Amino acid sequence: MMDLTTIIVNYNTANLLPRCIQALRDASTGISNKIIIVDNDSKDESVELLKRDFSDCKLIFNDENIGFGRANNQCVPSIASRYVLLLNTDAFVSPDTVEKTIEYMDENPTCGILGVKLWGRDGDLQPSCRYFPTIWNVFLRSTGLDKVFKATQVIDNMDWEHDEVRQCDWVPGCYYLIRKEVVDQVGLFDPRYFLYYEEVDHCFAAKKAGWAVHFYPHTSVIHIGGESAKSIGEITTSGRQLNSLQIESELLFFRKNHGRLVAFMHVLLLTLSDLINLTKKAIKLSGKGVLFGYVKRNCLVWALYFKTRLATKPTR
Repeated sequence: MMDLTTIIVNYNTANLLPRCIQALRDASTGISNKIIIVDNDSKDESVELLKRDFSDCKLIFNDENIGFGRANNQCVPSIASRYVLLLNTDAFVSPDTVEKTIEYMDENPTCGILGVKLWGRDGDLQPSCRYFPTIWNVFLRSTGLDKVFKATQVIDNMDWEHDEVRQCDWVPGCYYLIRKEVVDQVGLFDPRYFLYYEEVDHCFAAKKAGWAVHFYPHTSVIHIGGESAKSIGEITTSGRQLNSLQIESELLFFRKNHGRLVAFMHVLLLTLSDLINLTKKAIKLSGKGVLFGYVKRNCLVWALYFKTRLATKPTR
């Protein structure tokens, strides 16, 4: 078997592809690595670039944007390697990243999924070792009450040096190394998620099946974030995400993994958090645009709850 199959899903990031793939190749010296690139109907120069410069990779061209998870799933029949790496086009590996992470997985057979230390292009450490979302910690984070309820495990705990190997709940999908046995056992991504929460749900399934998820800090990846998403619509400043798709995927995750009541309670807590935030901004005499933003967001939450048939079906 080959050592590695790397899957790269591209959507309108022709400007990033050469740097991403070159860094991957430089880091794969001595490692057998089959690269599969899926283009999700890009509107920029991606298709021409891929055909011209990367014909030695396996290329898949979709006639429409089918979403991140579904595009990765297209490659499962082509996997014939010990490990699978999912790599974003806006993630640039260090020269030792591939070798070190495969070596670690070889030495730790209970580790099914591995992530690494992530740095933004501005040099800031990004959340790289994360805990599962609950309706409670999402509510606390959205209202700022996590500073009061400090005993609650928040999704992104950044209050440590990130210099030691740790088990965690999930790791971001921009550099997502999976043991082939995990894919054989639990599959890859649930196609209900068009974008966001794919890796959260996948790690949830893998851990439920008995595999460990590890954060490995002894190499790093530069991750820009949001480059494909911003070609679809406006992204959030904090998480660089598309708000509607993030809300939808969150609803689908809670309903699938925690049931109907929890999903409904999540909607109620989101409504309460918007009301709390709106009240705080009103007290500070914020402008009407800011206040209306919370009303608009909550209307979106309820609309998506019903459009997804009470968080059971995706909208696209």
